[in-house]
Amino acid sequence: MNEIYPLAVPKGRKLKCEVCEAPAERVCGACTVTYYCGVAHQRADWASIHEKICQLLIPLRTTLPFYNSEEERKHGREQLLQRQKHLIELCYKVAQKYLFEGKHEESVPAALHSLRFRINVYGLNSVQLVPAYLLLSEASIGLGHIVQAEEYLSQAQWTVLKSTDCNNEIHSLLHRNLGLLYTAKENYEDARYHLANDIYFASCVYGSEDVRTSGAYFLMANVFFHQKKMDVADSMYTKVTDIWHTFLDQHIQNQLCARKKPADILAKELENDTGLDEPQEAEAVHILSTILEIREHTAKEKPEIIIKILKTVAMLHYLMMNLSKAHELAVKAYVLSKELPNKEDESQALRELLGLIASKNSVISKASKYFLNQGH
Repeated sequence: MNEIYPLAVPKGRKLKCEVCEAPAERVCGACTVTYYCGVAHQRADWASIHEKICQLLIPLRTTLPFYNSEEERKHGREQLLQRQKHLIELCYKVAQKYLFEGKHEESVPAALHSLRFRINVYGLNSVQLVPAYLLLSEASIGLGHIVQAEEYLSQAQWTVLKSTDCNNEIHSLLHRNLGLLYTAKENYEDARYHLANDIYFASCVYGSEDVRTSGAYFLMANVFFHQKKMDVADSMYTKVTDIWHTFLDQHIQNQLCARKKPADILAKELENDTGLDEPQEAEAVHILSTILEIREHTAKEKPEIIIKILKTVAMLHYLMMNLSKAHELAVKAYVLSKELPNKEDESQALRELLGLIASKNSVISKASKYFLNQGH
């Protein structure tokens, strides 16, 4: 982490902390355009997002250069706008990834940055602010700060209510967070209502069988699980597993087909190939690992159910290049598949997956030896 220094504030100039907006006493020594009320908030911001955007903030927070023409000035403003939009998306995805990983405290500074950049670009009343409010609400729920979560959700709801161009994706996100809030408050009836709306709006945007809709089914299943309505919860966990199994298996089948053709270049063999961005991968790991844990405790007499979720999680880890974890889960599923009465199809699919894992391990090993030799 870069050093931070006491701040000599110029007379008449009020500087605010990046995290809490209290009067600032310190400045980041690397960018010199970011201020903090003290060491604790500077360190929290650095760990969350500032390390990733430190140098990107300099052109946004320094005086624009002198332009010789209106055309140059327009171009400069467009560049500034594009930088701000890039930071909105970057901060949003970083905060989202932290939330899926259960790192609620770390997500807050990144979400605040996304909100502030949205305000700068779109204004205080824009519906574009809603996703950032919802991130902050979800982080607050995770931290047990229910009152704070309700305040962010109220801001989001009021903004949506005033908007004339709010799309189904925003409605889906809003209902999902309201569902999370009511689940945390153990008001399961209202939670189900909002999560049912989430499923509806997400299905309108992505389709009912899309992985981006699966999160809504998963949260609804959790509500029924908390209510000990296991039959309904079980059917919804099965739907989530089926959606992810279909999605991931398509990537696996593509790789199996590729193995029958001439070998691709080494870089292609080594790359991550989930078709997901980092927050989506973190969401997939969270959802599927949770379902696996539940299945291993509640479905011991139904090996076929456990095998499918084991295989699904194994495929995910394989495509994310977590090969040791993928191998561990695939072997576990393969051993269990021997207990099935009609076991050959499932066992064959797992043997193919294990073959892919072994092949990828071999390619990585050869690549490592090659680069080590090149180094000598």
